[in-house]
Amino acid sequence: MKLRFSKMHGLGNDFIVIDAIRQRVDLTPEQVRFLADRHFGIGCDQLLVVERAQQHGVDFRYRIFNADGGEVEQCGNGARCFVRFVREQGLTDKREIRVETQAGVITLIAADDEHVTVNMGAPVFEPARIPFLSDSDAFVQPLDVAGVRVPITAVSMGNPHAVQVVADVDTAPIAQQGPLIERHERFPARVNAGFMQVVDAHHIRLRVYERGAGETLACGTGACAAVVAGIVRNLLESPVRVSTRGGDLNIAWAGPGEPVLMTGPAITVFEADIHLE
Repeated sequence: MKLRFSKMHGLGNDFIVIDAIRQRVDLTPEQVRFLADRHFGIGCDQLLVVERAQQHGVDFRYRIFNADGGEVEQCGNGARCFVRFVREQGLTDKREIRVETQAGVITLIAADDEHVTVNMGAPVFEPARIPFLSDSDAFVQPLDVAGVRVPITAVSMGNPHAVQVVADVDTAPIAQQGPLIERHERFPARVNAGFMQVVDAHHIRLRVYERGAGETLACGTGACAAVVAGIVRNLLESPVRVSTRGGDLNIAWAGPGEPVLMTGPAITVFEADIHLE
């Protein structure tokens, strides 16, 4: 099977993007893992598949697969790359695009400077909807991580996040705690582990150990989750600049019940074909 694809990234969070409208695409988890492999395949954090919409009033549907082959609900950096891809490929000339994801319909707006604004919807704090096993609805809860009690804020931005505040992201125990938090028994669907350093009320530094991908250079939903966690904990005020290892995102949130708006770049690296068994 020959597949046409684009390699893209949002602040170094990189993607293989595949058009499943003009070509037949039926990938197995093993094939996704092969494509994502940086030594034997193409290499990516996530693979995005562009499909025809299944709902009325929606422009496209897109599916997201992590490097481990598992399908997930949402990806903020991927959403921005999605917009640029469908416009560059001539699949639409719209600037405002409505897209189905497993987490629901999101609205994406393309600008002229390679930046895209994504309406990520309202954050979810109810434990059962994240999902997070807890009898409390407190914004800050302790999580036992290898005998260490870590205060976290659990929130869903279409996918689950556990955000903790650290003094310095450069020395934070991402490699040690990230895998343990990702597969913590209190997160039955696993979780993205965010490590947030507050610089001031409108600026944070952030590193995220992503579910099924490991630490990435940037995480769009992780940036949204960190900002809303910081706001509900009275540490931040909207808008907030989020500095990741791959670059900066701008996040705005007016408060509970309101959508989170994320703005950042989307870059196309190259296009090519690959033959799969």
